[in-house]
Amino acid sequence: MCESHRAARHILCPQCDMAVALPDLKPGEKACCPRCSTTLTTAWRAPRQRPTAYALAALFMLFLANLFPFVNMKVAGLTSEITLLAIPKVMFSEDYASLGTFFLLFVQLVPAFCLVSILLLVNRVRMTPGLARVLARILFQLKSWGMAEIFLAGVLVSFVKLMAYGDIGIGPSFAPWCLFCLLQLRVFQCVDRRWLWDDIAPAPALPHFPKAGIAGIRQGLRSCSCCTAIVPAELRECPRCHTHGAARRPHSLQWTLSLLITSIILYLPANLLPIMITDLLGDKMPSTILAGVVLLWSEGSYPVAMVIFMASIMVPTLKMIAIGWLCWDAHGHGRANSERMHKIYEVVEFVGRWSMIDVFVIAVLSALVRMGALMSIYPAVGALMFALVVIVTMFSASMFDPRLTWDRAQEHNHEEFDGHGK
Repeated sequence: MCESHRAARHILCPQCDMAVALPDLKPGEKACCPRCSTTLTTAWRAPRQRPTAYALAALFMLFLANLFPFVNMKVAGLTSEITLLAIPKVMFSEDYASLGTFFLLFVQLVPAFCLVSILLLVNRVRMTPGLARVLARILFQLKSWGMAEIFLAGVLVSFVKLMAYGDIGIGPSFAPWCLFCLLQLRVFQCVDRRWLWDDIAPAPALPHFPKAGIAGIRQGLRSCSCCTAIVPAELRECPRCHTHGAARRPHSLQWTLSLLITSIILYLPANLLPIMITDLLGDKMPSTILAGVVLLWSEGSYPVAMVIFMASIMVPTLKMIAIGWLCWDAHGHGRANSERMHKIYEVVEFVGRWSMIDVFVIAVLSALVRMGALMSIYPAVGALMFALVVIVTMFSASMFDPRLTWDRAQEHNHEEFDGHGK
């Protein structure tokens, strides 16, 4: 058996670095790391047809969602109606171009780009090998930055806030947007990173046969963070995707801590400064994040108040504490409980984006509530500060190398993984 074929049957877990021998998977099955339970690869049924159908449907729903009115509001005989594209226009007109840019990028452009890239790659549209590699690299780097479903949650929260002032209605674009959110999530789920890269180019040959159950760094091997190929640890550039990397992310803890400190510095003004200003009959009322939670609670909207409190106050605070804890543990302190720290890392990675929900609530309120002298809502500097907190903490979590927590654990010799996971 040639070394390239042997390499294709093995994978280094991206979370704990253990070498795993992949079994022959039937359609609908997945292989998981026996040490940290991370999903390594999934054998999807119809791996080209399913993502193609979902992606085409999602792009069509996105097109429809931008054509027609999205939501409307009626107050004292006055009606306000907005489209999705009107939201960033309001941000730009109010000198908050940064918030408008965040909306366009995270809610519309990033998901659309990822869907188009998937269509081109899974259907082998004729292009140069270099362009295919670039598209795949950008796709997997940007995938976690799409926030269409978080924006939808922000819209629902804004409905609850506005019910006290008038009648809220949905436009023809609301249903297509809901379908778009569901379909684009399904597209990302149906595209397996390992399968897609194997389809673009074969895995590079290795100087020696990987031993399952042993960390790659102990065998002089590393996993490419982009295409999952196993390459020699001293090789800086992956032969398949040309991504530069190392056995462990250089200066991971230093970058993580510096970004964490930056987010903490931004978090203080984000909570102290107003995030929006409500102009009601000429009386301007600034509102902070905590004040908005208190207002919702006093009006009896307990579930929504809890959602905002958890997403905007509790989650960012706990996330920053968790990132600091991960760095402290990876630096050699604590009890070296790698399984517990890995679970904390997974939670941090999952919940980080959802703190943007309050920023999207402000975007919807600012665009929709335009009633002249009667009532208007404007974004404030606190919203920008809070958006930066979320973005910086996401960068901080992405800079942390989770394999550092497993490097402290005692190495156990695992038998080759030959089971199947449903």
